[in-house]
Amino acid sequence: MARTKITVAVTGLNNIDSPGPGIPVIRGIRESEEFDARIIGLAYEHLEPGIYMSELVDKTYMIPYPSKGKEALYDRLMEIHKKENIDVIIPNFDAELFSFIKLENQLNKVGIKTFLPTLEQFEERHKSNLPAYGKKYGVDIPQGTEVFSIADLNNALKSMEYPVMVKGKYYDAYKAYSEEQAIAYFHKMSAKWGLPVILQEFIDGTEVNVIALGDGKGNLTAAVPMRKQYITDKGKAWGGITIEDQSLLDLAHKIVSQSKWRGGMELELIRSANGKLYILEINPRIPAWVYLAVGAGQNIPEALIKLALGNDVKPYTRYDVGKMFIRYSYDMIVDIDRFSTLATSGEL
Repeated sequence: MARTKITVAVTGLNNIDSPGPGIPVIRGIRESEEFDARIIGLAYEHLEPGIYMSELVDKTYMIPYPSKGKEALYDRLMEIHKKENIDVIIPNFDAELFSFIKLENQLNKVGIKTFLPTLEQFEERHKSNLPAYGKKYGVDIPQGTEVFSIADLNNALKSMEYPVMVKGKYYDAYKAYSEEQAIAYFHKMSAKWGLPVILQEFIDGTEVNVIALGDGKGNLTAAVPMRKQYITDKGKAWGGITIEDQSLLDLAHKIVSQSKWRGGMELELIRSANGKLYILEINPRIPAWVYLAVGAGQNIPEALIKLALGNDVKPYTRYDVGKMFIRYSYDMIVDIDRFSTLATSGEL
């Protein structure tokens, strides 16, 4: 069967110590049995490795930082669209999703499809809103609070036991064993991601994750649970294995069905010593380990594209247990001329 030709733009081409989902999303699209895709990379930094992976990315354009606002993003996307005739955009960074969600209708009018959470879904799962989220949907959340100053931090620490988790507004998390460490991490997080910083109770247990895809109507289109095998100091999985765990799938189904979640998501959880599942974070997009789901039999990037295009999608009902991913890094050698071209023209 001939594959459908399509142009897909993807963000998140960084693939460093805190890797973006862009490259594994693209790998899934490249393995699609239904789409013959031209891949357009959308980058914020000139040194994002995916830019120079010509076997995966056909063309790359620089786009403005999320801090520039949605109007600047829209204008740049229209410049790119005139050249590339984009069919679908898959944004992969939390910080950019607000602008893409706000632009969804405008992009749709010019023929660019997305499949993203609603603004309400995006906001209510935010780290600072998780306690209310837990009450609304009947799920367990560690005790936590948002802090805007050292005074807030010190006040919150009075009612918490060490260690505590200090989390950035969008990314990164550190375990603090003392007030001194908590203050240092507060400054680090606020400088990098802004305010508020999230202070969260530490739950001792086994970290597990679920990647899921909701169709926006309450149906779970795809879901694969994974146990982290190796975790970096930033809390990122550097190795993981698919596991058989019906309780994790049931939790994903509960959240997707009750919230009518639309698009990709990742549930970051911890199972305590007594077997209780706590939701640590809900990431409103495909995670960086999505290629494990592809390898286990669920091509979530392909399914997301089909949903964006309005095609029928048959929900996945199985995945291979015992599939592992092992993340690694390697050095690419590129000519300075390619970097210079990107830096001066904004495209490569």
